[in-house]
Amino acid sequence: MNTSPKSARADENNLWVELHDGRTLGVPLAWFPRLLAATPEQRNDFDLSPRGIHWDALNEDISIAGLLNGEGDLTHHRREAA
Repeated sequence: MNTSPKSARADENNLWVELHDGRTLGVPLAWFPRLLAATPEQRNDFDLSPRGIHWDALNEDISIAGLLNGEGDLTHHRREAA
């Protein structure tokens, strides 16, 4: 089964990824804070690869395997001292 991305798009609330095997995945942008905070133009400036999606300007990479596993942003952010 070919789970590589065929296309991707984002609306105000969700990221939609069509896979070569015919499935379409929809995940909330809230799973990916950089995408949620991005402008529509920034969200639409990405590259597809056999394993995922990359937004160079946003420093964001999303793997198809992670989406299929229900994983959001796995980046560990350092907490600011209060």
